[in-house]
Amino acid sequence: MTSRSENQKKFLENVQIDLRNLSQEAKKKFPQLKDACEEAIVKVRGGLANPDVTLPHISAHILYPLVQGCETKEPKIVKQCLGTIQRLVLQQAVDAKGAGYITETVWGLMKANIEEVKLLQTVTLLLTTSAVAQGDTLAKALALCFRLCFCKDSTIMNTAGATVRQLVALVFERVLTEDGRSPSDQSSPSQPADMEHLKIASGSAPKTLRPAAADAYLLFQDLVQLVNGEQPFWLAGLTEMTRTFGLELIESILTSFPGVFYKHPEFNFLLKERVCAMVIRLFSPNLKHRGAAPAHAAPPSPQDKPYFPISMRLLRVVSVLVQKFYPLLVTECEIFLSLVVRLLEPDKPVWQRAVALEVIHKLSVQEDILTSFCSSYDMKPHSTKIVQDIVNSLGAYVQSLFVRDSSGAFSSAAAGSAVTQGHPPSLLAGLPVGPGVTPQPAFYYRGVWIPLAVSFPPGATKATYLEMLDKIEPPVVAEGYGASVAYTCLIEIVRSLSLITERALPAAAAADAGAAPAAAADTGRELSCQLVNSSWCGLLAALTVLLEASTDESATEAILKAMQTLAQLAGRLELTTPRDAFITAACKASLPPHYTLTVLNPQRSPTHGQAPAAAAPPAAADGLARQQVVAVGTALPTASLPAAAHQGPVMLTAKNLQCMRAILALAHCHGAILGSAWHLVLTTLQHLVWILGLKPSTGGSLKACRPAAGSGAGGGGAVLADLPVLSAMLSRLFESSRYLDEVALHHLIDALNQLNHESMELAFSNREPSLFAVAKLLETGLVNLDRVEVFWRPLTSHLLDACQHPHLRMREWGAEAVTTLTRSALQHTYPTPLKDNQRLQTLLLTPLQEMSTVPQPDIRQRQLECTLQVLQSCGERLSHGWPLVLTIIGAVSDRHTEQLVRLAFQCLQLVVTDFLPVMPWSCLPPCVDTVAKFGSQTQELNISLTAIGLMWNISDYFFQSQDKLRSCLTAESGVFPEFPGVQNMPPFDRLWMCLFARLGDLCVDSRPAVRKSAGQTLFSTIAAHGSLLQHSTWQAVLWQVLFPLLDKVRTLSGSASTEKDDTGGNILIHHSRNTAHKQWAETQVLTLSGVARVFHSKRSILSALADYQRAWALLLEFIQNAALNENNEVSLAALKSFQEIMSSSKAGADAADVALLQEDEAQVNWSAAWRVWHSIGSGVTEPPPPGGPASDVFVPSQPFLTALVQIFPGMFQHIKSRFHSEDLATLCAILERAVAVPVHGEASPFILPSLTEVVLTKLQEAVLACLDTVEQGALSGAEPVGQLVPALFDQLLTFSRYGCRAPSYGDVATRPAGLVRSKTTDWVAMNYVPFAEATMRRATALYRATARRTDVIETHVLEKIIQTLELPLSLKYACPAPTTWRLAVGCLLDVLKEGLVTARQYRQHSQNVWPRLAACLEAFLFSQSEPPSSLTPEEQQADEALDCEVVRLIREDVLPHAAVVPGQFLVSVMVLLNKGSLHSAEHESLENGTARLREDLANACFETLLQFSLQPGPAAAARASADGGVTSQLAVAALVHRFREVLVGFVDDGKLAGKCPLPRHRMAEISFVLRAITSLISSLKKVDPNTVDEMTWQQLVGLYPPLVSCTLLASDQVGRPLHDALLQYADLLRPPPAAAAAHNGRS
Repeated sequence: MTSRSENQKKFLENVQIDLRNLSQEAKKKFPQLKDACEEAIVKVRGGLANPDVTLPHISAHILYPLVQGCETKEPKIVKQCLGTIQRLVLQQAVDAKGAGYITETVWGLMKANIEEVKLLQTVTLLLTTSAVAQGDTLAKALALCFRLCFCKDSTIMNTAGATVRQLVALVFERVLTEDGRSPSDQSSPSQPADMEHLKIASGSAPKTLRPAAADAYLLFQDLVQLVNGEQPFWLAGLTEMTRTFGLELIESILTSFPGVFYKHPEFNFLLKERVCAMVIRLFSPNLKHRGAAPAHAAPPSPQDKPYFPISMRLLRVVSVLVQKFYPLLVTECEIFLSLVVRLLEPDKPVWQRAVALEVIHKLSVQEDILTSFCSSYDMKPHSTKIVQDIVNSLGAYVQSLFVRDSSGAFSSAAAGSAVTQGHPPSLLAGLPVGPGVTPQPAFYYRGVWIPLAVSFPPGATKATYLEMLDKIEPPVVAEGYGASVAYTCLIEIVRSLSLITERALPAAAAADAGAAPAAAADTGRELSCQLVNSSWCGLLAALTVLLEASTDESATEAILKAMQTLAQLAGRLELTTPRDAFITAACKASLPPHYTLTVLNPQRSPTHGQAPAAAAPPAAADGLARQQVVAVGTALPTASLPAAAHQGPVMLTAKNLQCMRAILALAHCHGAILGSAWHLVLTTLQHLVWILGLKPSTGGSLKACRPAAGSGAGGGGAVLADLPVLSAMLSRLFESSRYLDEVALHHLIDALNQLNHESMELAFSNREPSLFAVAKLLETGLVNLDRVEVFWRPLTSHLLDACQHPHLRMREWGAEAVTTLTRSALQHTYPTPLKDNQRLQTLLLTPLQEMSTVPQPDIRQRQLECTLQVLQSCGERLSHGWPLVLTIIGAVSDRHTEQLVRLAFQCLQLVVTDFLPVMPWSCLPPCVDTVAKFGSQTQELNISLTAIGLMWNISDYFFQSQDKLRSCLTAESGVFPEFPGVQNMPPFDRLWMCLFARLGDLCVDSRPAVRKSAGQTLFSTIAAHGSLLQHSTWQAVLWQVLFPLLDKVRTLSGSASTEKDDTGGNILIHHSRNTAHKQWAETQVLTLSGVARVFHSKRSILSALADYQRAWALLLEFIQNAALNENNEVSLAALKSFQEIMSSSKAGADAADVALLQEDEAQVNWSAAWRVWHSIGSGVTEPPPPGGPASDVFVPSQPFLTALVQIFPGMFQHIKSRFHSEDLATLCAILERAVAVPVHGEASPFILPSLTEVVLTKLQEAVLACLDTVEQGALSGAEPVGQLVPALFDQLLTFSRYGCRAPSYGDVATRPAGLVRSKTTDWVAMNYVPFAEATMRRATALYRATARRTDVIETHVLEKIIQTLELPLSLKYACPAPTTWRLAVGCLLDVLKEGLVTARQYRQHSQNVWPRLAACLEAFLFSQSEPPSSLTPEEQQADEALDCEVVRLIREDVLPHAAVVPGQFLVSVMVLLNKGSLHSAEHESLENGTARLREDLANACFETLLQFSLQPGPAAAARASADGGVTSQLAVAALVHRFREVLVGFVDDGKLAGKCPLPRHRMAEISFVLRAITSLISSLKKVDPNTVDEMTWQQLVGLYPPLVSCTLLASDQVGRPLHDALLQYADLLRPPPAAAAAHNGRS
């Protein structure tokens, strides 16, 4: 059965139990119920018995007794029945008819007040588990829950309320499910007749609705009916419902399911016609009520006084309608919004105004709704200006909070936030205010203190009083709550305006560019303008008051941010009046009070800002006293004020600086929209900077120059932390001028010029001038270089006037500004290049030229600095000044000071690194000469090294600009030097030769660092760019640069001093570089390596030269000379160079590479290279002559020998076609001597592996690589290397012997690597074991591959291999390493696998193999070396296993082929086997009481002898016919001899032992012998009697007496084998007939 069937079965079993319990309960009082239960039980049993019966078929039978049980009204029975009904519902076994029965049943129980909670659970389950309950059934179930909401039991009432909310949501969720299930079946639009039908409320749903939608429609209609106090149509039986509960349900539906009302016109109709009418009707008491009613008046009726629960819920519904259904209810929302705005009037209750503010707050954070309001109302000619009304009402509300009446009392205490008045500043609202106490954020204005009660994150709302659903009486509004929400609403409206405009303006810009529809862009811009025009007056009025009243920094920041946003929005929309109004308000707030009247022009402020500004002076003193004074300074002198006005101190508060930062941020981000307001902003900033004491610094930025803002202010030091921030903001402000258009930029520069002119006029009277304007002129010019022609003349002319001012500071700053601007302007990139715009270049250079002619003491230094600045800024544009620049730079020599050399070299660096592309070609050779001159100067080493690096930069430029240079270079006389030997050298190549020649001169400089750097640069340049030269030019490179350099270096190196340099203790020099000779050795290494690298990388080019062979031979001569140098560094480098020129310049094996290799073979004299290699190898590996002093012995180093040997494999590929046996002999001699070279004791730890490592040294690996290379060539079959296989075997076998007998290096005394340093010798011998083993493996592998070759057979290679292996096999445990003889065993076995076959086939060439093999086997199996005492039993067993492998080889590969094996060898083998079988008894030795035996070997020998005795069968017959029975006779004779010895020995030992048992191995041996005797006799009986001679039978009969003697000593272990052996003698008591006849015939 399936899992569902199992669940149904379990369910039916439970129902059966429930019915049985119900039957038992009802059998006395309700017999009919009992009978019904019995019938239902029968049906359930039938369902259990028949799996095909489904639950719906029997659910009605189950439901019938349950309904009857509920009708009894018996509590216990009812409870049982309801439980079973719930189980049926959960199993979804109830259909629509059953749902009706259940609903009727629970309705009756509800009326009887029985199990109300259980009834709610049943109804909830019925409606939520399935959708079978629809229509009237659903209505009745809902009505039941509604009626239970108003029972007297609070628990039931609360449960019913929660159930109703859940089920109402469920009804609308069914609509969503129904719509989603059949999206294509949309309701058709209602016809006019249908709309007329909808206007008449009835209990039937429109026919256009599907079932679920119809139920939802009727439910929503009845909810509206009930809220209106009317009777429902669909919820029959429901007569009453509280209005608050109904409003909550309606709000919940509207909030959670707006899609239903948008999708279905019927619901839309309900919304517009019923819900909106209900809201407007219920709003009436709220609008008519006046908050000023007498407190002692009698409470009015609900029709006269707003009821808080209903009013609050109505506003919640209005909020939902406006937010979610505005597109459907445009006209209605206009009414709703007007009503909400009216609730802010001062005569409304405080709680009502607070709730209305919360609704407005929710709307203000949604910019889309504000956009809709403006487009639908404010932009319509005859519509209510909703946005303007909302903002103005908020502004009026805010202003009303701070207004007093004529008597001085606060006029709106009951209508706004509670205020505190008359409290001293030190105690406000009972909270202390003063030093060390953080005051509560608040607004304080004209003696009215309002706390900032709540705060909200931007764009978020959190209503307080709209959420008081549990309150009945109006709540007490918290102090300052209304002001806080109103303030937040203003800020959010500004934020929404910003978002709307930000969307509209980019669309307008896109429309101008043609990327968007122009009509939509115009509409967006018009909408934004209307929003600003509708809101700016109210916002300015409110924000100005709040800004002045704010006592909290964060609130002030938010207000200023809002004012900035409004100013920039108005500016971007080209609304100048709002823009100037907000900028003026911010500027006034940033200055002290009296500055507002003197510096600023009052006419600049718009009329909207006059009200708060006019009220500022009376409150200024009070506000200043309440704010922290952070700066005290003097007023900036101005021409408009008398001198006396400049003397008094002025004070800046923290709010002033905060406003200043806001102005800076506005001008920085939105300077393009300031227009004529720039003068106001700059004037304000200049005065603030002066008061703060900020002075200009480098680049025009401002820094604080006095320690504190004023000593008279207690908080003067608090501003110090803000000064760097303010200075950075000022700098960023003028940096942002780059984004201004030309008109705005001229406004800015004119204002700065005017301010600086006033400062210069004041400076003539020895007053300290303000440098604000000149510093900011510099900053403005630097960031507007893109349009330098627009401002350059007015700006620089004014600055030059400042340079001539008598006041020192003004003059210094004028010069600084001109110099910085000129340098930056010349460096700037313009649309038309400066070098092509002579007029612009002249315009920019004029101020710099005028300044360079000023005579000053430091004028030379300043001129040189100016030269550097000009190069840094406009070097690429100086198209005609380079010869002069190079002459000025090149005039510096060693007689000048180091400072001037450094400064001149900085200019040269700029020339080479940045300006070579713009330099005329005729200046390039002088440039190279100038750089070389700096390389050879001796004032500063670092400059010389850097100059050489510049020559690399020059070479890069030559390479990158080769096309350009080839096209423009000409062979003019006097430009290039002459290079004899090469006719008609191209000018481009002459340019390169200039560079190479200069680098070659520097390569033999007296300073090692210069030589090294020059050499590296020379060879890197040739390698990287030499391919650009013509082939003929390479002749000059070789014979005029490279080979002369090699010769000079070799000569200078040979004549260099070997005395240690006297460094004076200042510099530590490594011992490898402490003499001039060693330093020149490094140069020699570098030079030789570089030339070799050139030959390697440019081989294809050089090989085309006519005298390439001569150059090749000369290079090899240099290499050979250097390789034989006793300086290890030089010799090793020579070999590396040799290796490099041997390798091919390309890797790979494709066709191109093969062709290149063939070309090399034809063009390069590789035989000469082989001769050089041979000469080097023979020279360095020659052992020292005997008898010489040990201290003078020259032994080549291992790295040198390794490098030498590693050269050969690459060379072999070129010479293998001419490589004969004599060459191989020469190679092998060199390799043998190289391998035998010892290591110096001090170097051994770095070369030799440790004792625990069995690895090859680098040299040994290289030697093996050489042999492998020769082997591969020999195996390829090509002549003549194909004939070298036998000789290669000889060399491999020679190296294989090194594992047992290490070679010697002449008479040089050596010691093993592990010994302590000896007094007589300090040379360490190599570890040859790994090397010998590696060659042994290679020889074995090579033999397996070449065993059948004729030359291998004829040269007796197999015999040589066996002879070589005999040495480690005979030494065995006496070998230096145990791995050697073990490897030898394996190699012998591998060789014999193939060699024995060859030996049998080619007997004439293998005569000496067999005796050599017999001797080898005997030497191994019966070695004279004793195993070490440390040998473990496991190791002994493993060694014995090798012995057995050898015996197995005899058994499988020798004896089966006895017919073709010499008889003497067979005799030797039988003797060997017999000896092996006797070995365990004859060679016992006791050490520590333990016998070391080779039982496995004895058994193997025994078994082999047995196997080749006369066994019956075809195989034995074939073997006997092949060898005449010799093998069998020898085997039987050896066996019988062995048997007799063991038997006799056993009897003798047993008698001596008495009752003591013999050792285990003796018992095992005798048991084995007895079984062997049995097997042998049995085999001899079965063969042809004629094949067994009489002697064999007599030997067997002779064993009978010892066997009988063994019976006396028989034990359990030998008893059975002895019994079997004796039984075999039953037939031998008389000879067989054939044998007797033969005997008689012989007698």
